Amino acid sequence: MKEYTNFAKKLFMTPINLNKPLCFFDLESTGTNIVKDRIVEISILKLLPNQNKEIKTWLVNPEIPIPAVVTAIHGIKDEDVAEHPTFKELSSKITQFIKGCDLAGYNSNRFDIPMLAEEMLRADQEFDLKNVHCIDVQTIFHKKEKRTLEAAYKFYCNKDLTDAHSAEADTNATYEVLEGQLTKYDDLQNDVKWLAEFSKHKEFADFAGFIRFDEEGKEVFSFGKHKGKLVEEVLDKEPGYFGWIQNADFPRYTKKVLTAIKLRQFNS
Repeated sequence: MKEYTNFAKKLFMTPINLNKPLCFFDLESTGTNIVKDRIVEISILKLLPNQNKEIKTWLVNPEIPIPAVVTAIHGIKDEDVAEHPTFKELSSKITQFIKGCDLAGYNSNRFDIPMLAEEMLRADQEFDLKNVHCIDVQTIFHKKEKRTLEAAYKFYCNKDLTDAHSAEADTNATYEVLEGQLTKYDDLQNDVKWLAEFSKHKEFADFAGFIRFDEEGKEVFSFGKHKGKLVEEVLDKEPGYFGWIQNADFPRYTKKVLTAIKLRQFNS
């Protein structure tokens, strides 16, 4: 019976159990600096609880040059995006499309979500993941097999990712890989909240990882001279540190989180 079950798993992917829509997304950008670089392409596949899917892909004018070394990776040139909308012009559409959804991506917790948050805040769009579960398919893969997206696609789906670094191809591949992971590993719970927890690295207060939570759930800095120190204590003893971060090249969401901590401290 067990052999039959394993054989059946190879024939049919395990559908993802959903209580609300899950948006798989992938970004292509001008580089990997969350503060300075910009999105040039975004693709979002919305998976509904009834397993119906809707996908939207936008080319984005980053309003800054795309370095040739980056174009060599994703193939998008300045002229390809020159006549397309800026992210600010697209931001309300993107916000509406992902509203009320959980999120999933490949290396999304470390790159795509921080980058998306930065662009959203730059476009004056509210972006808060307080009630959103975020699944990082790469983390699940690395905990299980430790490979790239192309290798994951081959390993779990037995397919070649022939159009890698195209946002839409990577988005579809990420969705199929998660189904493949649920099919292959019996110990993975088919539950968005559980998968989001499993695919976390550490518990961060911001998206970029400059402020994390300690074992008691209190915010501590995770970088620099105050690494490991409580944020509230640092702001109390060294008020100028807050101003330095606000005026330096830190992500907007990190500054937003720091401001919220300072206001909370002031109100209490």
